[in-house]
Amino acid sequence: MASLSKPVAPRFDVDVFQNEYLAQGSREVNAIVTVTATGGGTSGGRPLGAAPAPGPGAAVVLVIDCSGSMEHPNTKMRHAREATAAAIDTLRDGVAFAVVAGTHEAVDVFPGNGRLAVVDRYTRGHAKEALRRLKPSGGTAIGTWITKARQLFDSHPQASIRHAVLLTDGRNEHEKPADLQRALDAATGAFTADCRGVGTDWEVAELRKISSALLGTVDIVAEPSGLADDFRAMMATAMGKQVADVALRVWTPANAQVKFVKQVAPAVEDLTERRTEAGPRAGDYPTGSWGDESRDYHVCVEVPAAAVGNEMLAARISLVLPQADGTAEVLGQGLVRAVWTDDLASSTRINAQVAHYTGQAELADSIRDGLEAHRAGDLDRATAKLGAAVRLAHAGGNEGTLKLLRKVVDVVDAGEGTVRFRKNVSEADSMTLETRSTKTVRVKK
Repeated sequence: MASLSKPVAPRFDVDVFQNEYLAQGSREVNAIVTVTATGGGTSGGRPLGAAPAPGPGAAVVLVIDCSGSMEHPNTKMRHAREATAAAIDTLRDGVAFAVVAGTHEAVDVFPGNGRLAVVDRYTRGHAKEALRRLKPSGGTAIGTWITKARQLFDSHPQASIRHAVLLTDGRNEHEKPADLQRALDAATGAFTADCRGVGTDWEVAELRKISSALLGTVDIVAEPSGLADDFRAMMATAMGKQVADVALRVWTPANAQVKFVKQVAPAVEDLTERRTEAGPRAGDYPTGSWGDESRDYHVCVEVPAAAVGNEMLAARISLVLPQADGTAEVLGQGLVRAVWTDDLASSTRINAQVAHYTGQAELADSIRDGLEAHRAGDLDRATAKLGAAVRLAHAGGNEGTLKLLRKVVDVVDAGEGTVRFRKNVSEADSMTLETRSTKTVRVKK
């Protein structure tokens, strides 16, 4: 087995962008918090061109749908096996891993003893041999798959970076929604997971629920032939993670409270309900695992109204790494301020970063509402909502989302949001738009 180079912990920088000036009587303070990790994952801290070393005690579980629907078309299962093999090849030597076949039950087909194997050229070969024996049959009970992945990770407690990949082509039809929710509740915080839907017979909302709970990504692979490249990319990203279980800690002074905390780049993810108390007037919001990357968060705080001339610290934002003894290592910190003024120009100026990401969140909502209205047969509401989405994507410079929208609607005037619903929109185009609606573009600061 190849030896692992000692991972380099990334450096975290926290930058706050806001308009701190409030009009007299105003109480809402908004800020965009940019967190940047450098020097430890996928780019910095290693020789140019060298592959990143995985984080300490990295573990990966690959969960592959093997239900009966995976044989339609008959190439789907073959592509799933090839993609899983590609993911295994992308894993670094020394990483712990397992492969799970998911049907109406979950079976760890490799190594098959309820534990994880360690990647080397021998275990790679044996894992691929196990993949060749996978045959589609049975139903779909995703909660059991998640439970099996959690049990496998629990068998390897030394792993600090714990990441799963979940591939399905269908809906969770063979267990109750409450069963899936219980499995997610038990797995939340235990590992992260990227979810992929292949084809068009799965539910975007269902996979998004899973990926959100497990702080991962969700995407569609409309054609099975695209699975291998997607799996390689997911594993390359996972191998760049160096620090796990990082939290965004928000402290507010007396009589102030957090209204919401949302990740807004690279994708919109509402973290408000994920808060856990972290001492007097402080709460932690989970952010998952980090490599070399940058993310933006929108923090909104309600403060007591004050007279012109007053100023206060509205929030202290820290990036923290909880320790086993109950303390937390502070990785970076920024301050959110509030200053009351009678200068109308200052108090009414919307910070560019706040305005941009407010529009990006509204864009995601407009796409979701528009597609839901279309499925319900309300063409007028669908057209209005997707027209608003086109206007917001155009204004925000989100060319990727605008391109996806153009496959669903004919754009008459992007600036005004004037559109016509296209006839014979493919299910793949509609699902791709829905799946990727939360992806955002960064604002230039």
